[in-house]
Amino acid sequence: MRIVITGVTGQVGGALGKVLASAGCVVPAGRDQLDLARPDEIGARLDRIRPDLIVNPAAYTAVDRAEDERETAFRVNAEAPAAMARWSARRGVPLIHFSTDYVFDGVGERPWREDDAPNPLSAYGASKLAGDEAVRAAGGAHLIVRTSWVYAASGQNFLRTIVRLAKERKELRIVADQVGAPTSAQLIAEALAAVVGTGGLPLTERFAAAGGTLNLAASGETSWYGFAVAIVEGLKARGVPLAAEAVVPIATKDYPTKARRPANSRLDLTRLREVFEIAMPRWDQALAVELDRLAGPHLH
Repeated sequence: MRIVITGVTGQVGGALGKVLASAGCVVPAGRDQLDLARPDEIGARLDRIRPDLIVNPAAYTAVDRAEDERETAFRVNAEAPAAMARWSARRGVPLIHFSTDYVFDGVGERPWREDDAPNPLSAYGASKLAGDEAVRAAGGAHLIVRTSWVYAASGQNFLRTIVRLAKERKELRIVADQVGAPTSAQLIAEALAAVVGTGGLPLTERFAAAGGTLNLAASGETSWYGFAVAIVEGLKARGVPLAAEAVVPIATKDYPTKARRPANSRLDLTRLREVFEIAMPRWDQALAVELDRLAGPHLH
């Protein structure tokens, strides 16, 4: 099975490339092979690659910048997946497309189910929702994978930002009224590999059993503040020298951003558990693995 993976220089794409190698021949499609900013070229490029499965974690993820670069965000996050999905539907090739908790408005405290009505607060969220809708509309075999608060020991993400700030500042002020489940790229890759390899059913039947949409995130929940505290305490416990002496909780209104974020990013994992029999580890267990990687030289 030839598996095309987009966004291979990103966190999730990079992790998927390694983990899915056991499921088939991975074709890492960088921007030079499959440029999501040029949706009109995608069909011809896929004709040359001839994949048996497409996995698309690539996205425009600059949430605040998307408010000013709405056209670019929609081209990459909506038009490109639409082109992939149309090609996939015509060729009978299954498509796994990654989505986000940002398609929801974050109202309430109940975890979001796959079939809850979306209502994005930002241009980024709206562009990702448009991509989801285009993938469904194409009519091919697809699985839209919604995840949340993605991070890794490498790349640009909340974990890396907190590590940098904790080395520079005595006090960190972190938003405490947005709640979700930090989910490592490695955790996403391993769970998706399990989804792809579940049972003897064809992928098309597995995707249909999940209703075409699947929440995939770590279990448990915390705030960005709680996540930051866990990072700082975890690094200190591993012997990493830090300047940070205190992590202070603040409200969203005290940290204004151009794009609005959902206050409730909890994702319901029932479908993942019942359809694929996958129980996700807690967010803090997954974080420990990434902190071990980051703290490698300091561990004794």
